[in-house]
Amino acid sequence: MPDIRIDPFPSPEEFAALWPAAWDGAEAPDFTRILSRSLSHLGAYHDGRLIGFVNVAWDGGIHAFLLDTTVHPDLRRQGIATAIVVEAVRVAGERGAEWLHVDFEPHLQGFYHACGFRPTEAGLIRLT
Repeated sequence: MPDIRIDPFPSPEEFAALWPAAWDGAEAPDFTRILSRSLSHLGAYHDGRLIGFVNVAWDGGIHAFLLDTTVHPDLRRQGIATAIVVEAVRVAGERGAEWLHVDFEPHLQGFYHACGFRPTEAGLIRLT
């Protein structure tokens, strides 16, 4: 199992190595601005290399939001995503969040259900 680090602040180069592989060639967002505002973020490392990531954004109060759950495609289905999400849940609660939300595509329902999330009604508007 990889080393799970809390608030590691990966470099842009680390994200650039992980993101396109995990997100079908997409360029990594500029996490420099994002992570300083997050309740927490977690990185999974193997041999010093970032192989997994999740961000815990928040509203500054009791609601937190899981974003960007990511594992390198060569290392999926080994429990890495589960490990970082379970640890993110723990850290969010420890840091004062009372509710942890996550949006996901239908094919990920089983994964998030296994991590303890339950279905809820929600609304969404695409702004771009």
